[in-house]
Parts: sequence; C-alpha cells; structure tokens
Amino acid sequence: MKYTPREIGAFVKNARKSLGVTQKTLALTSGTGLRFIIELEQGKPTCQIGKVLTVLHTLGITMHLSLAAGRSAGKGLTP
Repeated sequence: MKYTPREIGAFVKNARKSLGVTQKTLALTSGTGLRFIIELEQGKPTCQIGKVLTVLHTLGITMHLSLAAGRSAGKGLTP
C-alpha cells in the first residue's frame, strides 16, 4: 500500500491526540522542532524522512515495508 504524506500526517496527529500528547511535547521528546511536527501533521511532502521515522518511533508507531508482487530486492528498477 502506498501512503501519501497527508495520510501519514493524519495518522501521526491521531496517534498523538489519542496519547494525550501536545505537539510541543512530541517535538521535545522526539528531538524535533514544533514547526516540524506541525508541518508533518499537515502532510508537507518535503519533511525529512529521518525525522519522520524518529517521530513515528517516539509515538510507538511501527511500519512494515514489503516489495510489491513481482519484485525482488536484488533487481534494479526500470524506468
């Protein structure tokens, strides 16, 4: 399944709210800035992936990555 930045942002926002955590507290505990959390939750497509992964980890969100059917890890991509 392919997720959009907006969907990931909404998921982060919902998780944060369900835990009763403010944006400011999430920023402090994840080592990011408040502006970053706001932009992530708004679905900004240029958010830094490393910081996104840190926020997901801080909230206890796990991700499961897999290759689409018919692809293998050792093969190159074709344009």
